[in-house]
Amino acid sequence: MGGLRNTVRQELVARQLDDQITSRYPVGQRLRVLDVGMGQGTQALRLARGGHTVTGLESDPTMLKAAREALADEPAGIRERVRLIEGDGRDTGVHFLPGSFDVVLCHGVLMYVEKPDAMLAGLARMLAPGGLLSLLVRNADALAMRPGLAGDWQGAVDAFETDRYTNRLGLSVRADRLAALTATLAGIAAPLHAWYGVRVFTDTVGNDVELPAADELERLLAAEDRAGRTDPYRGVAALLHLCGVRRG
Repeated sequence: MGGLRNTVRQELVARQLDDQITSRYPVGQRLRVLDVGMGQGTQALRLARGGHTVTGLESDPTMLKAAREALADEPAGIRERVRLIEGDGRDTGVHFLPGSFDVVLCHGVLMYVEKPDAMLAGLARMLAPGGLLSLLVRNADALAMRPGLAGDWQGAVDAFETDRYTNRLGLSVRADRLAALTATLAGIAAPLHAWYGVRVFTDTVGNDVELPAADELERLLAAEDRAGRTDPYRGVAALLHLCGVRRG
């Protein structure tokens, strides 16, 4: 899973997603999952190992190559449950029929989409009635936290007035506000069912920071997990994990 930052993100999202799936579907039910912007396939492979059928959609050839290499290392039974497609999340209607999936993931993608409403509507159309839409976005209501904790006071003040930020790749991208996404989800017939914070305490950790010892890592994850489910902490998390449910 990489360094500490990515491990915290992936592990918390996995726990939160499992909570939502187990609360909505019978134990053992094999779900049809679409992972839009799947990256290197961390969540897609995890769900396939759990018995679900997963389609991964990724537009970046480098990421798609990494996902294919990771999939090649899996047992045959898991490889058979995963399909990888090169494509853009804005074009789901080109690749799939409406209602084709029980779960649609879109993690770490919306910050690169300037006007995401049309894309979100397309993702919601991919869901069967009662299906789960899982979004992971940058929290625009907490953009001042990272520069403020780093002692960049002007950067913190400036962050209050914008939904733009520069990510660790040096790209200027956008963040989303919980209230606005809540309204959007209601408007596309997939109203917000639950939401979590991701990386409340560890967002300022450097990209090269490795994992601590196993017992320390578990304590860290327990603290992050609790904070991501508890007000007011979850509201200042770097990332928001929103789960909408498609109306029947």
